[in-house]
Amino acid sequence: METLVVEDLLLLLLDDEKGHIAGEGTLYYTLGGAVLLELALTGRVRVEPKKSAFGSSTIQSVGSIPPTDPILADAFTVVAKKPRTAQTFILMLGPSLRTKVTDRLVERGLVRRNTKKVLGLFRSTTWPAEDTRHEAELRERIRAILVDGAEPDPRTGAIIALLDASGQMPLVLKFPGVPAREIAKRVKTVSEGVWAAEAVKNAILATNAAITAATTAAVINTVS
Repeated sequence: METLVVEDLLLLLLDDEKGHIAGEGTLYYTLGGAVLLELALTGRVRVEPKKSAFGSSTIQSVGSIPPTDPILADAFTVVAKKPRTAQTFILMLGPSLRTKVTDRLVERGLVRRNTKKVLGLFRSTTWPAEDTRHEAELRERIRAILVDGAEPDPRTGAIIALLDASGQMPLVLKFPGVPAREIAKRVKTVSEGVWAAEAVKNAILATNAAITAATTAAVINTVS
């Protein structure tokens, strides 16, 4: 069974040895954005671009039959009830995703779940790598796009855009010997969706804007 974008994204965010998640404080927004992009990539939702600088993109469902995948079906139901802004969508969906997605990665044998008590009181769970072959293939596709200049395929392009929006790309993707400015230039091109069909491009831009807005709000609230 093919992995979802949200599964591949979380796999990249997980440290293979220690099993910690990069950017866990704002993880909900990034995972919610990944599910939104999956629905757009599969034609289950469309994005109406914002009509002004102060407006918001609107997500609308396409069709009435939910996807067969449970995670996508739940997400589709949220937007099928009524159109939502991209930010509202990811805020509604995000909080339940970490557990669902880590469980699936464990079931697929890609990571293992380690749970222990810290100081004998607090339960701590990590997800170190179990089988790295799938992640290695994913990283090679990303490298081909960002370093070798290959044309992005829709799924890998979406993952790159999500990593960029999450702010975790420098932590989880390293390309020794390649100038950072060249990688940044290529990431910007991919994140702007200029390579994608119009519907997917609109979804990428709306999702990235929503993740950025939600993450910024979370940081402000934490500081306050």
